[in-house]
Amino acid sequence: MPPRNDHELARDFAESAGALLVQVRGRTFADASARKGAGDAESHRFLSERLGELCPDDAVLSEEGADDAARLDADRVWIVDPLDGTREFSEPYRTDWAVHVALWERGELAAGAVAIPAEGLTLHTGEAPALPAAVDAPVRLAVSRSRPPALVQDLAAQLGGELVPMGSAGVKAMAVVRGQADAYVHGGGQYEWDSAAPVAVARAAGLHTSRLDGTPLRYNQPDPWLPDLLICRPELADRLLAAIAEMPREAAPSRPSHGGAH
Repeated sequence: MPPRNDHELARDFAESAGALLVQVRGRTFADASARKGAGDAESHRFLSERLGELCPDDAVLSEEGADDAARLDADRVWIVDPLDGTREFSEPYRTDWAVHVALWERGELAAGAVAIPAEGLTLHTGEAPALPAAVDAPVRLAVSRSRPPALVQDLAAQLGGELVPMGSAGVKAMAVVRGQADAYVHGGGQYEWDSAAPVAVARAAGLHTSRLDGTPLRYNQPDPWLPDLLICRPELADRLLAAIAEMPREAAPSRPSHGGAH
């Protein structure tokens, strides 16, 4: 039976692209760069074709596609990251990479799915994940395993918290949804495709989502660059926002050519 609604479409797109990426990952490549390139290209091609077939009237904003200004006048825009965490994807046996598929509709995120294909897991807004109970322990902050930002290290020190290293942005956000971390704080800048689907799923699970100053996250903007992001358990939002407000302002982050800052 074909998917019946936008939530199921998002789930189906993300799961199917993830299954394709698992196949791509199993091939033999000359080096990690070639594996990354093949993953990005084939997942993007697959999602573009499926969206064109099933949602021909909707616009698309994808990390791997050319940005078409027509999306700004569209009522519905799919915001897609065909492969989030290319470094992790290219490394054998790592599971912390993802596929993001979100639908923006008339000003709001309306549906979303984050697939973690190496775990055989997809979290989506059609079946909102149940947020695990809070644990009586130091605040756990999901952070990049390769380049933990000073902001999050300083925040952990201020709160007496712990850093939980992992790969892609989607995996970090889903770690909060799954109860593996308490917050994902990112001040280094991202593109909309890095966070749209994770934010949609996090909201469905009842998590707090905002900019680091507490203002709303906006999607399908003329400039798809988002300077910062907070996803956290709702009972921690005020504490984290207050602590972040007291910290020194960092210089505006430089933009990568693609959404690689996680």
